[in-house]
Amino acid sequence: MRVAAFAALFFGLLGWSRLGAQAPSMGNFPSLEPDPQALAYAGLGASRPYSWQDLAQIALWASGGETGSRFMDRILTAAAELEAASSLSMAPRERGEFILKFIHTKLLKRYSERQTRVDEIFINGRYNCVSSAVLYLILAASQELEVWGVMTRDHAFVTIRAGKETIDVETTNPYGFDPGSRREFHDDFGRLTGFAYVPARNYRDRTDLSPLELISLIFTNRIFDLETRGHYTGSVTLALNRVSLLSRRPRPVSSPFFADPSQDLLDRLLNFGVSLVKAGKEDDALRWAALARERYPHARWEEFTYGALNNFLVKLIRSQQFTEARAALNAHASALSRSNADRLSVLITDAELVNQSSRIRTVSEAEASLRAINNAQSSHSLAPARVEEMRTFVLLKEGEILAAEQGWQAAMHFLEEAIERYGRSSRLDNALQVFRSNRTTEIHNRFVTFFNGKKYDDALRVIREGLAELPGNRQLQVDLARVEQALRQSSL
Repeated sequence: MRVAAFAALFFGLLGWSRLGAQAPSMGNFPSLEPDPQALAYAGLGASRPYSWQDLAQIALWASGGETGSRFMDRILTAAAELEAASSLSMAPRERGEFILKFIHTKLLKRYSERQTRVDEIFINGRYNCVSSAVLYLILAASQELEVWGVMTRDHAFVTIRAGKETIDVETTNPYGFDPGSRREFHDDFGRLTGFAYVPARNYRDRTDLSPLELISLIFTNRIFDLETRGHYTGSVTLALNRVSLLSRRPRPVSSPFFADPSQDLLDRLLNFGVSLVKAGKEDDALRWAALARERYPHARWEEFTYGALNNFLVKLIRSQQFTEARAALNAHASALSRSNADRLSVLITDAELVNQSSRIRTVSEAEASLRAINNAQSSHSLAPARVEEMRTFVLLKEGEILAAEQGWQAAMHFLEEAIERYGRSSRLDNALQVFRSNRTTEIHNRFVTFFNGKKYDDALRVIREGLAELPGNRQLQVDLARVEQALRQSSL
């Protein structure tokens, strides 16, 4: 059995996909308080050593089963049967091996990688490394053996003390007592009939666990199973119970293999929030973060809040609910750093200005949009490059409206004034060149109308006015030469 190890679910700010399971709504948040029984069990060990009966009740409770009826009776019955066994040796080594054979003969029927609950053993006989190790620990303790848990990167077993010797017990195998040693089998007449050998696993990277810490692996594996199936509500409850159960340990284990209870709880709280966001319930996710952060504060809540709020704001912005977006940001800004709050404020401001500029149909609307952009520049709400990009778009839009309503002369003069006020840019320069070209064409066409009608004085007046407006324009200079030549010829 692999003992479960966890990492929090991480998410991209805009790239979540929906979960198959529906996340709960606001009214179905998991409780942020542990089962009172967890604190009671934790306090019990602070006043006296845990008895084997205590460990049995805690293991059944951690398994989610009944602690005061048939399953406890089954454990008591097994302990009594062990006690009454005529072949149970008083020597610790032989007694420990006998208990392993006993549980495999009487209780453990079939290995199942994910069956981590002790109560399930008494229902169908299925077990894994954690549930079998916990059951062995309880029954070994009932026979006055000193026993504790051991955890490696992906496995759990137990160790007993026999005098000055410590012996590993691989509880998933009926021949797993002292792995690596040879077991001989004899018939009733003492003749050797065969042997069994269970190879020792790579136990170099190992961590000793107290009985309570070994039992807590039941929670760890149940959490892993729930989150694998997308059931994040239940995993929060289990993590709360685990952290409370282990809250009063005198010597907490520190190991990369044993999930720190507080860190594990934080990951479960965050993962529940992520499940809400993935289900498209960002508003609920933000409310959950506010509740959980108050009860279990940690710096990681800001990262989560920033991501969830970003997604929520994008959703509101896409539906053009800018007032609601600003209100949502204000409601959650206290949970963010100043820089993160500013980033989200820029997101809203940018969207508001883009929406406003995309709706421009009149000169007055363009002027209103320019004022809003200038205000954003003054308040440093947008980056300078973004301000220039938006302003240029609006200036060009207003120029096009003026050209349609008043002609290219008005559009050209507007753009010249805009460049003088805001500075040059390639887009504005190119647009001004187009406007001047169109104005040149406009003047030239008027000139041609008079010239072709032999109204040379009117044609000359148009060209001179045009060159006053566009000095040095090559097309108008050519027209001027033509009309002057025509005038000279007509005077001969």
